[in-house]
Amino acid sequence: MSDKFIFDVDGTLTPSRQQIDPEFEKYMIKFSREHDVYLVTGSDYPKTLEQVGETLIHTVKRVYNCSGNDVWEKDVNIRTNPWKIPHEAEAWLREELDTSKFPLRTGLHIEDRPGMVNFSVVGRNATLGERKMYAEYDTKNEERHTIARFFKQKFPGIEAVVGGETGIDIYPVGADKSQILNDFDEDDFIFFFGDMCQPGGNDFPIANAIREGERIGVPYNVDGWKDTWSKLNAYNANRT
Repeated sequence: MSDKFIFDVDGTLTPSRQQIDPEFEKYMIKFSREHDVYLVTGSDYPKTLEQVGETLIHTVKRVYNCSGNDVWEKDVNIRTNPWKIPHEAEAWLREELDTSKFPLRTGLHIEDRPGMVNFSVVGRNATLGERKMYAEYDTKNEERHTIARFFKQKFPGIEAVVGGETGIDIYPVGADKSQILNDFDEDDFIFFFGDMCQPGGNDFPIANAIREGERIGVPYNVDGWKDTWSKLNAYNANRT
């Protein structure tokens, strides 16, 4: 049995869509040199590289982008899922975009990624302030959860889960973050860190696989990168 550490990125290692804290980056580079570390995120490889930096992304064992649908080791693409969203599903999302009561649109509302799409009412071009505005609106109105629920009812073969602060990750059923567990041995002890481990969140499939005993390990639902850092310090303290 060996310990494996799997980390979400947005909200777990970095503030959402922002770069990693410089001191925490140094800590994670050192930690990754001493442990088997993997990243799994709904974002694509260029965004992840921008957020965590080249040194860290080259120090971890593997990076699972797009919820595991686009897999990288350093700068080498290991595999990619070629799935594309059906036209009728994309049209339905555009109707939801038109009918949303949130007043702001910034563009790039349906972003194609390898093996999935990300849907955002406010748009991927939003500034941090505009993202915060939508996050506050969504917290009050639960718009993303509502859209995801109705989408799954309309298209039962496609999954839709809330991810990050403003988006909904959409991909075929089964092509969620838990698919990466197939790359690990059954007796690996998995420490998983994510900020969206509740039902409907894009970290839930991995966390739930551990909770239900499908995999040995511990899932941590963290409240930001500082909480992640604190839990890793506690882990190291318990090992000494």
